[in-house]
Parts: sequence; structure tokens; C-alpha cells
Amino acid sequence: MCDQTRRELKTAALYTLGCKLNFSETATLARDLKRAGYRCVDFSAAADLYVINTCSVTERADRRLKTLVKKALCQNPDAFVVAIGCYAQLKPAEIAALDGVDMVLGASEKFKLCDYLTDLTKRAFGEVHACEIEAADFYVSAYALGGRTRAFLKVQDGCDYKCSYCTIPLARGRSRSDTLENILQQAEAIGDRGVREIVLTGVNVGDYGKGAFGGEKRAYRFLDLIRALDEVPSVDRFRISSIEPELLQAEIIELIAESKRFVPHFHMPLQSGSNTILSKMRRRYRREHYAERVDQIKAVMPQACIGADVIVGFPTESEAHFLESYQFLNDLDIAYLHVFTYSERAGAAALQLKPVVPPDIRRRRSQMLRSLSAKKRRHFYKSQLNRIGEVLFEGENKAGYMRGFTENYVRIKHPWNPEWVNTIQSLRLSQIAADGLVTLSPLEAPIPTP
Repeated sequence: MCDQTRRELKTAALYTLGCKLNFSETATLARDLKRAGYRCVDFSAAADLYVINTCSVTERADRRLKTLVKKALCQNPDAFVVAIGCYAQLKPAEIAALDGVDMVLGASEKFKLCDYLTDLTKRAFGEVHACEIEAADFYVSAYALGGRTRAFLKVQDGCDYKCSYCTIPLARGRSRSDTLENILQQAEAIGDRGVREIVLTGVNVGDYGKGAFGGEKRAYRFLDLIRALDEVPSVDRFRISSIEPELLQAEIIELIAESKRFVPHFHMPLQSGSNTILSKMRRRYRREHYAERVDQIKAVMPQACIGADVIVGFPTESEAHFLESYQFLNDLDIAYLHVFTYSERAGAAALQLKPVVPPDIRRRRSQMLRSLSAKKRRHFYKSQLNRIGEVLFEGENKAGYMRGFTENYVRIKHPWNPEWVNTIQSLRLSQIAADGLVTLSPLEAPIPTP
């Protein structure tokens, strides 16, 4: 905790770049600051302290850091600016050299943020506190509350995979997990606060159990975790943020198909539909295995929503490789794609691969897959028409409409009804709006929730 007798800081603003895991950790740090006496404000407001949780996945995230530092100093030129997170671990000296950055905290040090806030005088040069990544061998729990509707609960951190395009293992360290008991306690506490849905997050959540209790022995498996969470009575829904296809075992699919609380929504990273490229990416499966997983899900959950991550423009990806991948994705019974344009990352093994795909070709391929994703999402939405969806509504009023998600991740819009905020309504999905969201026809009456 911060020593309040040694500072005059009153307000703090935090900003998150990157994944849901980063959001959960930022939210936890914000709670630490509040307990220490800070008043947290929006990042667009003037504050005494600005904390930016960085991401290292893409070059765009790197550039965003510079923009956010400038934004913070425009609000308050005397503010103390701290950069934390993955990019801060990988490139601490580079970030410390940015004009206006006062402190950089690495993978382990970020969890001790308040301990470093003893002297908040602006620095002439950024102060760096970053250990070797091998020292990031302990686990810190975290969760984020997205209002009262949805929470992101961290269950795992780090990664033991060696994908050639990725630097996350260098930024977060080895795979390690929270204890089952602690996760269950947090889930129950989150549910007791009125939150209806919890999203399980981590770097590689399917690897859950490794390193639990601070040791190397796997105390539990991911299957054990979801089986235990399925019995938590205070939470209506659990959703898995993302899971590697080779870790999504048949037992897990069968359990979710019969689950009381886990929803039929799966996000499985594919990265490429070409086995040649998958091999060069050092992925642990082939496209046939991925297709088999999709078929297994659909066999027991025909209405399940399945999404995929895809990287375009990976080094050595020829036009033939890309078209092979495009056709594979086109034929897959999936609902949407998250498309990433390959970005060179210092320290990644893929930097050694040649030839490099030109940027204009990367952009063209990315646009082709984004268009394919839009077509697949609309096709999936059309397949859901006239079904009864269990819609969890959120609390924001956007131009007279409220929004929410069905259990299988169909995004819904409906005329604003304050009584429906943070409730699950059984509704017939009857039309697709111009913005792609499925709506409830005014002529349809909602079906009461049992």
C-alpha cells in the first residue's frame, strides 16, 4: 500500500491497452489505489497520477502508448505517469526514454504499484523497475467488474508455448495458475455483488492448473475448474474468453453441453488455415484437428457460437497459402473472426523467416478476411432467427436502445427498458437490424423467464 503521509496525491486515472486479462489486472490495481486513499477518475480528466497498462501484441498498441502519454500531460503537465504491463517488461528502457514517462514497472513490479509511489516529483528520465522474466514466477489474483452485468476473472497467467510470432512468454513468464479454492471464493463474491456473468481470462486458460500453489506439479486441470464453477449458485453464466483447440478436450465440450451455467460460446485461436504456415508458427495442432473440434462442438451444441483468431501476412505466407486459409475458414461452421495483421515483434522467432509479406498485401488479406467475418456473422445471426434467446441486458442507453448478449453470443438491441438492466430475458429473435444486431420485433411479446 502507498504511504499516504509521504504524498499529496489525490486523484488517479488508469488506462488499459490489450486483452481482457490486462483489464482485470488494471481493475485490481485501481482497487488498490482506492484503498490507499486515491480517488480514481476517467483518463480524459485531469489527474495527479496516470497509469497506462501496456500491450505488446501489435505495433499499434506500442504507438498508442505514446499517444496516451501525450493525452495525460495535456490534462495535467505536472502529472506523474507510470507505464506497466507487457510492453513495459519487454522494452523498459525504450518506454522510460519517452518524454513525460516517470516510471516503468515490469511483469512482477506492476503488482507493487503503490509501493513505488513514494515520491511523485516529475523525473528528468524515466525510472525503471523490471526484473528478469524468470523472476515472474508467482501468481497474483485479479478481476474486473464491467458494471454489474459482467466480470472478467483471471484464472491463469503466463505461457509455456513457443509460438514464433509471439512475445507474451517473454513479457509474462511461465504458465501458472490461481488455486481452485481462491477462484471459487472470488466467483462467489462477484456473484453476490449482483454480477450475472463471469468471463474466465488468462494468457492460456486451457493450461489451467500448472504451477498452482507455487509448484510445478499440476494440482488441477481446466476440466476440474469448470466443473467446480458450474456449481457456484450466485453466478448465472460463465463464459470462456479463449481456449487453444488442442486443450479443448472432448470431456470439456461434453461438460459445457450439459452445463447449468457455462454458455455455448467458444473462441479458439486458429491463426492460419494452412498447415505449412501453422508449422512455421510453431502451433501445436493442424487444421484437421481444428475442424474436428468445431465438428465436435456442433454435434452436441448445434446453436453454439464459435469464433477464431487469424493472423494474415505471416512471413513466408504466399498467395496460395492465404487462399488455402481463406477457403478453409469459408468452409468452417464458425460465426466470426478476429483478424490480426502480422506485426513484427522484437525477440520473436518469426523475425528470422523470409520472405516478408509486403504491408500492402497484408492489408488486402486482412480486409478480405474481415469481409468474410462479416458474412459469417450475418449468416450465424440469420440461423438464430425465430429462436428463443436468453438475453443478458447491459445498462447503457444508446439512442433509446439497450443492448445485450444471448447465451450463444448474439448481440441484441431492444428499445430501452430500465427494468431490464442486468436481467436475463427470454426473447424471440425476430429480425436483423441495419447495424447487424438482432432485435426483438415490436409485435412479439417477451416470454417470461421461468
